[in-house]
Amino acid sequence: MSPKSYIFSMFGSSPVRPMQQHMAKVQACANELIPFFEAALAGDWEKAAAAQKNISELEGAADALKRELRHNLPSNLMMAMSRRDLLETLTMQDRIANKAKDIAGLMLGRRMSFPPEVAPLMLDFVKRCIDASAQAQTAINELDELVETGFRGREVQLVESMITRLDEIEGDTDTMQVAVRSKLFAMEKELPPVDVMFIYRVFEWIGDLADLAQRVGSRLEIMLAH
Repeated sequence: MSPKSYIFSMFGSSPVRPMQQHMAKVQACANELIPFFEAALAGDWEKAAAAQKNISELEGAADALKRELRHNLPSNLMMAMSRRDLLETLTMQDRIANKAKDIAGLMLGRRMSFPPEVAPLMLDFVKRCIDASAQAQTAINELDELVETGFRGREVQLVESMITRLDEIEGDTDTMQVAVRSKLFAMEKELPPVDVMFIYRVFEWIGDLADLAQRVGSRLEIMLAH
């Protein structure tokens, strides 16, 4: 069997389909943070535990897809993208799922609560960070079209506009993070120091979701440049 036949027997009609399948699983994992936060902020730890279990299972499924792709990916893809670019993009995608799992695990383990003045801002912040990963998925879903067009023409412009939009969403999350931090800083002295420390950590990890999504976009930009 020729290398090209091997690729298509493994990946079907598109050699990048496993990347898209992996990102879909990653996004499903990130999306579960919304019901998790809604339950946690309401103090419903039974529902939060159920959502955390879903997150953990989806992260595990994404991890299995990542390992399978890394193991089976041919050294010469005969595509307009390098094996290294593909694998580095895969790593960024996978870290989104890992971070979602870390956030839910920490909050559930400590049964973390947030001041009422901060809680609504937290949920909006989470949703906007998940918007960033959703936009990254939208761009990744254009990979097969990019390959078919040889990374040329209007498809490139379309993906570039998607990446620009991703950067704008990530900018929104930076602004929101500053607002939440400012609100928390104003009431820091009224809260137990250990609680404050872990709240800041959760803030940082939620922001990482958007940062990692932006890095997926950055890897795509590198592919377009090549």
